[in-house]
Amino acid sequence: MDQRVQTGTRKRRKQRGPTVTDVAREAGVSAMTVSRVINGDAHVQDKTRERVQAAVASLGYVPNQAARSLAGGRHCRIALLHSNPSAAYLSEFLVGSLAGASEADAQLVVVPWKDGTRAQDIVLELVAGRIDAVLLPAPLCDDPQLAADLKQAGLPTIQIGTPCPLQGGFVVTICDEDAAYAMTDHLLGLGHRRIGFIIGNNGQAASALRLAGYRKALTEAGMEADESLIVQGDFSYRSGLLAAEELLRLDSLPTAIFASNDDMAAAVVAVCHRQGLNVPGDISVCGFDDTAMATTIWPELTTIRQPVADMAHKAVQLLVARVMGDGQLTDGDADRLQLDFELVRRASDGPPGTGDRPGRA
Repeated sequence: MDQRVQTGTRKRRKQRGPTVTDVAREAGVSAMTVSRVINGDAHVQDKTRERVQAAVASLGYVPNQAARSLAGGRHCRIALLHSNPSAAYLSEFLVGSLAGASEADAQLVVVPWKDGTRAQDIVLELVAGRIDAVLLPAPLCDDPQLAADLKQAGLPTIQIGTPCPLQGGFVVTICDEDAAYAMTDHLLGLGHRRIGFIIGNNGQAASALRLAGYRKALTEAGMEADESLIVQGDFSYRSGLLAAEELLRLDSLPTAIFASNDDMAAAVVAVCHRQGLNVPGDISVCGFDDTAMATTIWPELTTIRQPVADMAHKAVQLLVARVMGDGQLTDGDADRLQLDFELVRRASDGPPGTGDRPGRA
């Protein structure tokens, strides 16, 4: 049996057509350069372009765009690169991406980013897989090296959930600062003055903006931020557990905790329950994103609705339009599309309680 399997494998390998890597080797250039030539990048030097074109002709390589035309129609292959600790966020993002791909008759290829992966290696993998364009949700949307390598490879890219376009890229986002300001202002309006804040991943631009919105609301209310009430997380549930335990060790407890995503907020609720604190009777807890997590715990979370699925949906549509010949991603701003957020009230917030842990002197 093993002999037949090995023979069949060798036979299939003989029959496969030349790849981008083969063309790169023949032309003496990188696979990224081959991709740039195939995608019509005007910045490739003429001599390099000619070498690549000669290698394409010599090997009989058929770029995927031409192959699609021969097949009677073009279909866009979009890669979704993901490395997010929140399964709830990724689920929302995937729903939107699949809907956008289905409507646009595009193929969505989900590519996980593994620890230790180099940006250049993943880009070469995408080129070899004949990917046309790339979706970059958080946290990869804030990786400058990855953005630079994708640009060099000539792969149109949209970053989702960051305010900062990288390497001339394009972003689909919300205003994170305004959203965090709105939630903090809401808690202040309920009468809270000791509001804990859990920061997201320090490597993501959105984290800094959410912290800025929290600080801005306090400042405008005539208050100075108590630094002991601001603790670090990384958007994971576990980091929310650790942050909540730190906040609830304070001599003077917060009367509300605002976490930078729903996973961390859910962890805060769990720690409160474990320590005998009623949510929201003793302490209010609010999150950010409005993922499925917000409505699968008790009490359900008051949170900021970031339209994750809609952002992914729109990003896919924009990428398909770009790949299929529309030179501009939008008719408006050259580098961004900003969608609206919404503050959604549920059962996890209310006026300040006693702030006392049962049994506490």
